[in-house]
This record gives sequence, structure tokens and C-alpha cells, in this order.
Amino acid sequence: MRRSFYEWLMNQRNSKSNAPVAILADLVFEESDFPKHTDDFDKVSRFLETDASFAFSMGDFDQIWQDYLEH
Repeated sequence: MRRSFYEWLMNQRNSKSNAPVAILADLVFEESDFPKHTDDFDKVSRFLETDASFAFSMGDFDQIWQDYLEH
């Protein structure tokens, strides 16, 4: 069974990094309503587009999602 995107993303946290994945991980960590228990692209992307309290490049998100799928 695949880890949820949130679980995978939390392993990418690095406050000293300027990499988009590290930035997203830090932003999501602060977001209490983030869908933590899913590996569904549509649920996560919809949250980022409409419900997140921050703005993030969806192009960067698409690449991060690809990295998630490959690990």
C-alpha cells in the first residue's frame, strides 16, 4: 500500500532548502485541513487550488506529484 501524499511529503521537509518540494512540505505542515490520508491526485490538487491558505505553483505541484509516484 502506498503511503499517503502527506506522509511522503512530510519526509521532504527541510527548512533550509529552497526546493519547491521542501517549501510545499513546510506550507502543508501548517495547514490543519490538508487531506492527510489520501493518495488521490484530484483531492490534493483541489485542496491546493481552492482551500489552502497559501498560493503554490501548480506546475511545481505536478512535478512533486510525479516524484511522489516514483517513490
